[in-house]
Amino acid sequence: MANSLYPIWKKAVLDGTANSDLDDAEGATGVFAALIDTGTYTYSDAHQFYSSLSGVVGTDQEITTKTTTGGIFDGDDVTYTAVTGATVEAIVLYRKNAGANTTWQLVAYIDTGVTGLPVTPNGGNISIAWNASGIFEV
Repeated sequence: MANSLYPIWKKAVLDGTANSDLDDAEGATGVFAALIDTGTYTYSDAHQFYSSLSGVVGTDQEITTKTTTGGIFDGDDVTYTAVTGATVEAIVLYRKNAGANTTWQLVAYIDTGVTGLPVTPNGGNISIAWNASGIFEV
């Protein structure tokens, strides 16, 4: 699977609905990145919320210093600490809010073009360096 924006999130952006923006407005608590074992999770265009994910490895990290310039979403690189578990081949970005994970909108599935993937956790830190040109473009 190549990198992809979740279609339901793209529709929400085009429709201007709540729970779609990435700038922490409307009660969001941030944009987070989840490490994913693709042996357990398979991307689907039908997935909409975090509760659809399986194979999450480690503790999700918030992307800070976010920008949305010229249709490109970018933010600081992330570091996951003391990670154990299955091999990580992908990252899923999602928009977390104050509600249950059944309301955390999935944004992007990323499995190529990220320094540090794939990686097999060994109890140490995992650092993810986003592409210099941005995390993704709309």
